[in-house]
Amino acid sequence: MCRGLNKILYPALLCSIAFGSFSKVQATDITGAGSSFVYPILSKWAETYRKESGHNVNYQSIGSGGGIKQIQSQTVDFGATDKPLSRAELDKDGLVQFPIVNGSVVPVINIQGIKPGELQLTGDILAEIYLGHIKTWNAKAISEINKGLKLPAEPITVVHRADSSGTTFIWSNYLSKVSESWKTKVGEGTAISWPVGIAGKGNEGVAAYVQKVKGSIGYVEYAYAKQSNMSYASMQNSAGKFVKADMSSFTAAASSAQWEKAESFNLVLTNAPGESSWPIAGSTFILMHKNPVHPERAKIALSFFRSAFSKKGADAATNLHYVPLPDNVVKMVETAWLDIKTQNGKPLL
Repeated sequence: MCRGLNKILYPALLCSIAFGSFSKVQATDITGAGSSFVYPILSKWAETYRKESGHNVNYQSIGSGGGIKQIQSQTVDFGATDKPLSRAELDKDGLVQFPIVNGSVVPVINIQGIKPGELQLTGDILAEIYLGHIKTWNAKAISEINKGLKLPAEPITVVHRADSSGTTFIWSNYLSKVSESWKTKVGEGTAISWPVGIAGKGNEGVAAYVQKVKGSIGYVEYAYAKQSNMSYASMQNSAGKFVKADMSSFTAAASSAQWEKAESFNLVLTNAPGESSWPIAGSTFILMHKNPVHPERAKIALSFFRSAFSKKGADAATNLHYVPLPDNVVKMVETAWLDIKTQNGKPLL
């Protein structure tokens, strides 16, 4: 059984949320795969759902790219991605897309003596570090905005994802918005050509490398940083303010989302407006087939997501530093579920 976050430190993890039998009902397994960004809360939701319904949710934390491929090939009941798909991409494979929760990516660092939130960085500095142009922690650009903070002359080791990753999409999308140099030389995507650095598999792998390598910097979903007691930087946001990574700044970023204007929920939260918004925010999206091969399992999957939207599910998300969807967006999602139908054309719920 996968319990909590004590397993997220292993790079090779393909974590399966699998639980035992339930005496009152016939247990049914449903399967999902994709985003490691959402794994911490999805595992908690799955454990609660198993206790309440008897149904098992088996989820592989393999990265958003893997989740997209597996739902396209119909080998899982749902995929999870932090990079939303376009209407054309969804229609090509007969898919429905909807957000499940909001979260944030943070730059994690391994610099002796630097506490969480003490180091301040800008988007342009992050881009220059990941382009390999800023090479040491006491470089002029970093020192100038961190006066009074003792920064070492040691080299910076860049850590990035090895797999096709929605977290990488959020990270590279943000860098493309704030740095013209990054946009033209590297760009955005779930898998990109990294100019420098070493690679870890999953949020788990990046976190593990940063913890091991002195002077390193990486990027992970905040829950991984928090639960692993990692240090992370504060960021300058779109309003020019330096903000710390916390629920207040994450909620501010999420509140700027205009889901009602997004076709097929295709919306990215990076570089959100607002003086208190965290700039590297994102959402996890669920992908399901409009006409699933196994409608009975798809119905259970929707029941699971409905449970995740409950007050208990929202409280669990908040406790793990995710931002639950507001009620009006939940209603929009439930309306989108009407497009998921049996072979006879009847909605599953």
